[in-house]
Amino acid sequence: MAIRFIFAIFCVLLLSGNAFAGWYHVENYEGTIGSQPVHVSLQTYDSFGSGITVEGSYFYDAKQSPIAVYGKLNGTALVLCEISGKKEFDRILVMGSKTPVDTTGCPFSLDMAEGDATGTWSKGTDTYPVTLKKVASLDDTGDTKIDGAVEIPFWAETAADRFAGIYTNTDSGTCMAKMQVIKKSSRKVVQEIAFDDDGCNAGMLMTSIYENVQKWVEGGKDIISVNFRGGGAGYTLEYVFNRPTRKYQQKK
Repeated sequence: MAIRFIFAIFCVLLLSGNAFAGWYHVENYEGTIGSQPVHVSLQTYDSFGSGITVEGSYFYDAKQSPIAVYGKLNGTALVLCEISGKKEFDRILVMGSKTPVDTTGCPFSLDMAEGDATGTWSKGTDTYPVTLKKVASLDDTGDTKIDGAVEIPFWAETAADRFAGIYTNTDSGTCMAKMQVIKKSSRKVVQEIAFDDDGCNAGMLMTSIYENVQKWVEGGKDIISVNFRGGGAGYTLEYVFNRPTRKYQQKK
């Protein structure tokens, strides 16, 4: 719950500024690392703090477990680091590092050309080629533009499931129309949760789009929260897994 409190304070500070000007510039890619198919989603921003200008989430198709990444874009040259655990996640992506983040030695080194990205993933003595093709994008930093089917692989996950947001344009603006629950073992969508959201606020609160769905444990149960802008500092809807129905239902 402490992390949620930090997020809430962070959002209050953000919403006191130009919250509705839009800060989502996201590009989604499909491709391979070595011979392994992957899906990659990257959000660029003037500064997430500590010198970071890119945050993202990617997963190997075979495993379906989202991996948080962050890095720096210099022209078309992108260096990306992977988050290795909860402590690092909290220090860099939640709290923010107090000193500039060093990306030296991070595994991804990519050239971001128009429509694709190529480069390498290296760790230790292992080096694999990376080939990615852009398949969708969302940009609400000016006149909102959505190209392709924008599916955001949130950082939140459980042992069994990952969660994806389907973003679209509506008469009220751009927002997450529904959240998909993807079973990791089968790689199939097993549930879709739509929102009664006339103001089109779902999934539009946090600076990093991948934080708009979060997970924590309460009473031994996984709680999934969806962030909404609006109402001053924003608000959340919380969902808990119902074992008899095998579905997530809104927490009462």
